[in-house]
Amino acid sequence: MKLGMFMMPLHPPGRNAWETLAEDREAILLADRLGFDEAFVGEHVTDLAENVTSSMMFLASVAHATTRIRLGTGTINMPNAHPANVAAQVAMLDHMLQGRLIVGISPGGLMSDAEVFGNYEKDRNAIFLEAIDMVLEIWKRDGPYDLHGEHFHISTGKTMIPEIGQGTILKPFQQPHPPIVVTAVAPHSRGVTEAAKRGWTPISANFLLPEWVASHWPRYAEGREAVGATADPADWRVAKCIFVADDEATAQRYGKSPDGPYHFYFKQLLRKLVTAGGRSNLFKLDQAEPDSAITPERVADQLVLAGTVDSVVEQLLAFRRTTGDFGTLLYACMDWKDEALGRRSMQLLAEQVMPKVNAALAAGER
Repeated sequence: MKLGMFMMPLHPPGRNAWETLAEDREAILLADRLGFDEAFVGEHVTDLAENVTSSMMFLASVAHATTRIRLGTGTINMPNAHPANVAAQVAMLDHMLQGRLIVGISPGGLMSDAEVFGNYEKDRNAIFLEAIDMVLEIWKRDGPYDLHGEHFHISTGKTMIPEIGQGTILKPFQQPHPPIVVTAVAPHSRGVTEAAKRGWTPISANFLLPEWVASHWPRYAEGREAVGATADPADWRVAKCIFVADDEATAQRYGKSPDGPYHFYFKQLLRKLVTAGGRSNLFKLDQAEPDSAITPERVADQLVLAGTVDSVVEQLLAFRRTTGDFGTLLYACMDWKDEALGRRSMQLLAEQVMPKVNAALAAGER
């Protein structure tokens, strides 16, 4: 099983943006040094707690400071950008990374972003599909372009000067394009099936109950079978909140108590998804259960794997027994409220937890 990172990132709004952006950048550089296979970075425009406003701009800041780690957008919120701009910027970043780019895409989940870009009350799934189809079409051909849709129109026919290169958008370094991934949030997500038909691979969100994570694999397999392909667990990424410490008391205090960054993360998330978003179904197996029962304390206790190395190894193996086989574990990176503990958790995960987990899997333990 490979190891990656999924960085929201989510920080207390009162912290300076320059400070948290530098911290997030250092987490990526540390992941590269520790041998993480990949790292994804999210983006939001209207959220002071999640203040990476462009995942591609952020990844460009670490492109030449990293050496081996693959870097992914997690995700580009397609309805909030023009497809010609997305096509050009992804292609440029792929060249900067010389093929280390993974492109995560989505319709976008933050409603204030949707409102500010004018698509709050529109069919964002339809806009998303039109936008990515246009991006893929741009990468297939040279200009002039003449692409017409319900939401976008792309052309360079009136201004094309082919002999000097004007009128054609840069194509990616990877051909025909970088690998495309989508995030899976809804239990039994039909979107995973449709993505699988297109050859896109899923990332199951870190804030889902293990049973909901497990529901994504049958949907992915269904989509691959529909196009005559075989689903490979190696293509499935699963994000998870994990905190590893040298002693159990520190693990529980930092990983699950109200003073820790994981509790802060879930407190913020529940306001967005449950109170404002009507998505309480994500956090309960019994849908008859009242929403009032969904608290940050309960969710952190359910969803954060916190402990010493051996404890986290056992918790990860138990989690995998529920979800089934998957190819990459994505460590959900939180605010470094205590930088030393944040760094140590990543180090212990990469250097001790994952080798033990993979040894257990190789020995046939499930």
